[in-house]
Amino acid sequence: MSCDDARALLLDAQRGRLAPDLRARMQAHVQGCTACAHEEAAEALLSDALEHRLPQHAAPVALKRRLAQTWPRPEATGWWRRWGRVLVPAAAAAALLVVAVPLYYQRGGRGETMVAEAVNDHLRVLTSQHPLDVESGGIHQVKPWFEGRLDFAPVVRFAGDAEFPLRGGAIGYYLDRKAAVFVFGRRLHTITLLVFRADGLPWPRGDEQRIGAARAHVSSERGFTCVLWREGELGYALVSDVDPADLNGLAAKLAAAS
Repeated sequence: MSCDDARALLLDAQRGRLAPDLRARMQAHVQGCTACAHEEAAEALLSDALEHRLPQHAAPVALKRRLAQTWPRPEATGWWRRWGRVLVPAAAAAALLVVAVPLYYQRGGRGETMVAEAVNDHLRVLTSQHPLDVESGGIHQVKPWFEGRLDFAPVVRFAGDAEFPLRGGAIGYYLDRKAAVFVFGRRLHTITLLVFRADGLPWPRGDEQRIGAARAHVSSERGFTCVLWREGELGYALVSDVDPADLNGLAAKLAAAS
């Protein structure tokens, strides 16, 4: 199944309208495709915003009457008959997106969206059948692999060691932008590091702590610890279910002064 085929089925899959075999094929593709997994998560968030988070208000009677008077009649001819069925749903979707997109970025308060997205990206690494685009032969093999695949150069100062071996990397998505994904290990645990452009994101305020050379926001969600910090134009998100002290230790190495 191609990416275009899978994405065309995402909404029907969420609504339970797919046959079991078709749904299984789509899920198999999504689990192995980072880009489609991101689209699936975004579609789920948008559906949640449209169905449960938008305020519901009854339309005034006067408005209903005005709309009824101006709405095209079924016997309408000409361009409306040809294009009405396309334009009306498109206009409605555009109006809903104007409201829903801010909700996607602001739900739960400032910063919580960033934490939730980092945890979602970590879960995609854990559940993907092929989480790595490049296997680790060391940081000097992994970092050059990203050249030409991102619109920025990821800066990672820590190359991995016996405590935190670097397993490899991949291209991922963080909210509305591409990200470099570095995967480290700690015993049997997987640790995901996301590196992305820091501009224009709802960074959390307050409750920061010093980790290495950075001021970081540390929080937990769904059993995972997330460490968020920024250095200049780049943002970093480190996520795992490893012991928080161990995760902070890795964050200190990653955020060490250059």
